[in-house]
Amino acid sequence: MKRIIVPIDFSEHSEYALKTAAALAKRYHAELLVLHMLEMSDILLNASDGLQNEKTNFFLKLAEEKFKGFLNKPYLKDLKIIPIIKHFKVFSEVNDVAIKNDADLIVMGSHGAHGVKEFFVGSNTERVVRYADIPVLVVKNNINNVSFDVVVFASDFAEESITSYLNATKMFEAMGSKVYLVHVNLPNDRFQNSQEIERRVVNFFTKADGNLDRMEAVHYVSDYTVEDGILNFSMKVGADLIAIPTHGKKGLAHFFEGSVGEDVANHANLPVMTFKI
Repeated sequence: MKRIIVPIDFSEHSEYALKTAAALAKRYHAELLVLHMLEMSDILLNASDGLQNEKTNFFLKLAEEKFKGFLNKPYLKDLKIIPIIKHFKVFSEVNDVAIKNDADLIVMGSHGAHGVKEFFVGSNTERVVRYADIPVLVVKNNINNVSFDVVVFASDFAEESITSYLNATKMFEAMGSKVYLVHVNLPNDRFQNSQEIERRVVNFFTKADGNLDRMEAVHYVSDYTVEDGILNFSMKVGADLIAIPTHGKKGLAHFFEGSVGEDVANHANLPVMTFKI
C-alpha cells in the first residue's frame, strides 16, 4: 500500500477517517493524500471570469487556512502528507484524483444510519463508493484496532464477483488478516439448497483460484436478510471489518434488501470496505 486518499469536510466523522488512514499509513509506510472537496455553487461557477476568479481564490484561501489547523494533529506526526484542495461540484470526482495519484485505498467517514445498507445511502460516501475503482474503507467512529485481524468477506459467489474477491484476498493477505468468507442463504425466492450452493462455490474457486483450498474458509449462514446474516456472523466471530463487493454505479441495493433489527444495527459500527466488481 503506497498511497491512501482521505476526503475530508472538517467534520468529526472525517477526522475518524483521518485517524484510521494515518494508522494504516504508518503501518505500511504509505503517503497520505488528504483531499478537501470545495464544492462551488452553480451561481459562482457561472459568474463572470473576474468575479469567479476572485471568489474562488477567496474560498481556496479560507480552505487552506482551515486545512492547516485540521492537519495539525499529533497522530499525523512523521507521516508524509499531501494536502489537496479541489473545487469540484461532485464527490464522484474523488475517483479521478485516486487514479491520477495511483492510490491504493480511499478512506471516508460516514455518519451513517443503521445496518449495512443504510451505512451508505444518501451520503457523499455512497457517491464515492459508487464511482471508485479502488477499495473504499468507510468508518463512522474511532477504530481501536486498525490492524483488521479478523475480516468477514460477504459474497454470493457469482462469477462476476471474482475480481472483487481476488482484490480483497490480496489486500488482506498483505495485512495478515484472517478472512471468513460468508454466504447468506435466504428463506425466499433466492433460497438455494446445500447442493446448489456448494456447486456454485466450487465453480467460483475453480475459476478464481484454480483450486479449492479456500473452501474450508467458507461459512454458510441462513437469515431473513443478507444484512442480518452478515452482521450476526460478524458479531459471532468478533470481526474487525466487513468487506463487500459493489456494482459501482449500480450501488449496493442489488446486494442488500430488507431491514436490520435494532440489536444488530448497533454492531454496524464496524468499518466496511467495498471492492468494485
